[in-house]
Amino acid sequence: MEKALKKTDPSTKTLAHHIQEVIGQRRRFENAFQAITRMTLGGPNSIEKVIVNGQNTYDFQVFRQGSKHIIGMYDEMNSFVSYVKDAAEGGSSSEMAFVLIGEPGNGKTFFVDYLGKVYRNFVSIPENRRYSFKFKNLDQLGGYGRILDIESQTFEDPLVLAMNLFEEEQDNKEYLSKLGAKDAQVDHFYELYRPLGACTDYILGEIREHCEGDLKKMMDFIEIFPVPISESRGTLTGKYAAKDKITSSAVDLIGEESISRLLHIVDTNNPYRFDLRRGALARVAGGGIHFADEIFKNKKDLVQVYLGVIQNRTIEMEGFKWPLDTLIVATSNNAEFGRFLEEKEQAPIVDRCRISYMAHNTNYLQQQQLTQFSIGSHEKTTFAGDFLHIDPNLNYALSVAVTLTRMPPSDKLTPIEMMKLAAGEVAGEKSIKTLREVINELNTEPDITKRFGQKGLGHRNLGRAIQIILERSETQEGKCMYAGDVFIALEQVILDYVRDAQDQAKYLSDMNIARGLHRKNVMTAIFNAYMDEPDAIQKDVLNYVNMVIGIDAKSLGSNRIWTYKDPQTGKLMPLKIDETFIDSVEERLGLKNREQKQSYRTTISKIYGQKMIQDPTYNFMDNNELVKAVTDVRLKSDVAGAGSLVGALSNRTNEENQKLYNRMIETMESKLGYCRTCALKTIEYFCTQDDAN
Repeated sequence: MEKALKKTDPSTKTLAHHIQEVIGQRRRFENAFQAITRMTLGGPNSIEKVIVNGQNTYDFQVFRQGSKHIIGMYDEMNSFVSYVKDAAEGGSSSEMAFVLIGEPGNGKTFFVDYLGKVYRNFVSIPENRRYSFKFKNLDQLGGYGRILDIESQTFEDPLVLAMNLFEEEQDNKEYLSKLGAKDAQVDHFYELYRPLGACTDYILGEIREHCEGDLKKMMDFIEIFPVPISESRGTLTGKYAAKDKITSSAVDLIGEESISRLLHIVDTNNPYRFDLRRGALARVAGGGIHFADEIFKNKKDLVQVYLGVIQNRTIEMEGFKWPLDTLIVATSNNAEFGRFLEEKEQAPIVDRCRISYMAHNTNYLQQQQLTQFSIGSHEKTTFAGDFLHIDPNLNYALSVAVTLTRMPPSDKLTPIEMMKLAAGEVAGEKSIKTLREVINELNTEPDITKRFGQKGLGHRNLGRAIQIILERSETQEGKCMYAGDVFIALEQVILDYVRDAQDQAKYLSDMNIARGLHRKNVMTAIFNAYMDEPDAIQKDVLNYVNMVIGIDAKSLGSNRIWTYKDPQTGKLMPLKIDETFIDSVEERLGLKNREQKQSYRTTISKIYGQKMIQDPTYNFMDNNELVKAVTDVRLKSDVAGAGSLVGALSNRTNEENQKLYNRMIETMESKLGYCRTCALKTIEYFCTQDDAN
C-alpha cells in the first residue's frame, strides 16, 4: 500500500523534489557521453589489460555480459571508449559522430545494438534513471484548445529547466542554492548548461507571464516524469535505417509541422506546432543514443540534416532550435563509404565523423564462440522432427575455414602461421613480432580492404554455409551435421556470393588449407578413439615436452626416470625418458641432425617456460606439427603405421579388425561426442587419402 502511495505522491513529481534528489546524489545530472563513460569505466573491474596481435590493449567488461555478447572487436571498442570519454570531458569528440566502417557481416550493427541494450539496462537502474518534465493545466493559460499537457519534446532534463526558470541567470542560481545546492554544485550544473528547446522556452515564457513571476504558482504548471525506456518506441535508444530515395524524408529524422496541433493552438508562432517526436532524433534527445544504420546510403538532403545535427547538436526548423543531448553512432560498408568519398562536396560530413574501420574477427579461437552463436543454442531437429546431432569437429572446421579467408597474403607468414599467431598460439619458429610487422605494414595501405582482417567471409556467409549443411539430404537422412560437409557448403557460398574473381580464387585456396587442418584434427580424434581415451594424444604430446625438458636434467639416474612437478596439480610426477620416442617424433618433424634437434628442443623449452607462467593448463595442442608427429609415431609403434590402421579399419573381413572397428565406434559415441553417423563418416574419411597433403 505504501509503495502504491509513493508512486502517486504528487510531491515526488515536483521540480524541487527532483533537484534535491540530484543534490543528494540519489539522481544524476549528466549528459549522454558522461553516462556512457560511467557505464563503461565506472565499475570496480570494468577494464582488463589484454594482449591482442602482440600489442597491449584494453578490454571493457561491460561489452562482455550476457549469453550473446560482443566477441573480439578490441580496437573498435578502444576507439569507441576513447571517443566517448573525450566527449564527456568536453573534447572535440562532442561535436562528432562515431562511425563504424567495414565489410557487410562483420558485426557493426551487432556492436551498436548491443551498446543500446546495455545502455538501456544501465539507465533502468533507479539511480541512473533519466527524467524530464511536462507542462500541465494549460487550459488555465488559454490558447491550447483541448491540449492540457505538453511533454518536453526532446526529453530535456529538469535541471535544464531549473537553469532557465527565470530570465536572469542569477535568479536561477539563487533558486538552486535555496534548495540546498552548494556553490560548487551550482557551478558543476552550469558546466552542462544549455538553453531550453523552442517550444518549452515559449510555453515557460507564457507560464511565467501568467503567474507574474510567482515561483509557487509556476510550479503548479510543472510535473517531472521518468523518461520512458523503450526499444520498440525508439525512446532513449533509437535507430534510423537508410531507405530508398523516394520514401525517405527529413521528417523521419527531425519531425514536421503538425496539422492536428494547429487545430488547437491559437498562436501560429508557437513552436509547439512542430511535432518533433514524429522524427527519430527527438525521441533520443534526452541523453540517448541515435543509431544511423548505413548513414552514407541516405540521400544528400538527409546527410545534410545529419551534418547540422552532428555539428551543432540541435534540431533546427524555420529558425527554431531544440538542443540535443545525444550520442550519434553510425555504420557504413566499405563500398558505400568509398562512393560517398568520391563526391568531394560531401567532405564536411566526413570531417565531423570519428571513423573506425571495423575488421573481421581474426582470432579463430574466438571465432568458435561466434560460430556457436550462428549454429544456435536451441536443440536442432530434422524435417521429420528427429533430434539432429552436431559433429564435434563441425565448429572447428567452420571457424578455421572462415578465419583463414580473413588472413591477407604475406611474404613473411603463411596463412596458417598468421592465423595461429593472431590467436596467441605457437607457429613454429615465427614470433608474434613478425605478425605485428605484417599488420603494421598492411595497415598503412590506402586501400582499406587490403588492411589486416578487412576482407574475408563474414558472419552472414558463415550463416549461409550452416543453412546449406542443414538442407543437405545427407544431413537430414543421417540426422547429423557432419563436419566434412563444411567445405562443400563454404565453396558453394564462395561461388554464389563472392563476386570478385580474385577473392573467389583466394578463398577457394584457403578452403584447401582448412581441409588439411581438419584432416589433422580428425587424425587426433581417431588416435584418441584407438587408444580408448579422450585425451590420449594430449598426454603423449605433454610426455614428449616433459621428456625434452628432463633429458638434460642432472638428477636423471641410470634408470632414466625424471621426476617433475605437474604445473596443473602441483604434484610430483615420475616420467621415464624414452629417447627412441623423442627421436622418432623429431624425425617426423623433419629434424635430421643433432643441431636441428637441439634447436627445436630449446624452442619447446622456451615456449613451456613462457606459456606455463601465463596458463598452467597450456597443453601444446595448438602446435599442429608436433601433434601430428606424435600421432604418427604412436600409430606406427602401436599398429605398424597409420596405413596399417587404415587397412585394419577398411578391411574388416577378419574378426580382430571388426572388433577394433566396433570398439573405436563405441569409444567415439560414448566418450568423444560423436553419433553413429558422424563416427562412421569420420572413420571412412580417415581411411581415404582425401586432404592428406
